Amino acid sequence: MATEVIEILDTDGVNRALTRIAHEILEYNKGVDDLVLIGIRTGGAYLATQLQQIISTIEGQEVPLGIIDVTMYRDDLCSRSDLAVGLTDIPFRLRDQKVVLVDDVLFTGRTIRAALEAVIALGRPQNIQLAILVDRGHRELPIRPDYIGRNIPTAQNEQIKVDFNDLNIAQAVHLLRN
Repeated sequence: MATEVIEILDTDGVNRALTRIAHEILEYNKGVDDLVLIGIRTGGAYLATQLQQIISTIEGQEVPLGIIDVTMYRDDLCSRSDLAVGLTDIPFRLRDQKVVLVDDVLFTGRTIRAALEAVIALGRPQNIQLAILVDRGHRELPIRPDYIGRNIPTAQNEQIKVDFNDLNIAQAVHLLRN
């Protein structure tokens, strides 16, 4: 049986969602003071870079950007052999910062739990907020995003795929049905 591909967001839709998220982040945090973005490798890191650029355009000031790899904090590390450890690059202090964790798709919440542990291991931020492009439901942990681009309820056997171009810019979001 062929996989059915349904476009949920096109390039303009992705850009509108990220722009709205950027405005919500700025409104909630009353600007960019003590604000940092940390993208979860890889899709979240790409989106955090896009959010950084949008916020910079809006505020005229660049927000510090970090990238975190959560592989070693995953609770399924022993059962998976396909996980490569990536680089964590956070070139700023976390203490007393307002951290916005960014990821592309929120599903069970396990990746976010791992990211929270990884961030806290590096410092004690003032708070940690969560920005997600797509929330597809099916949480296994009590994780709730602060900023959501799009809620897309899915069946367990469906997948959400965020497509990035060669420059790591999000181009579309697709629902894959088997």
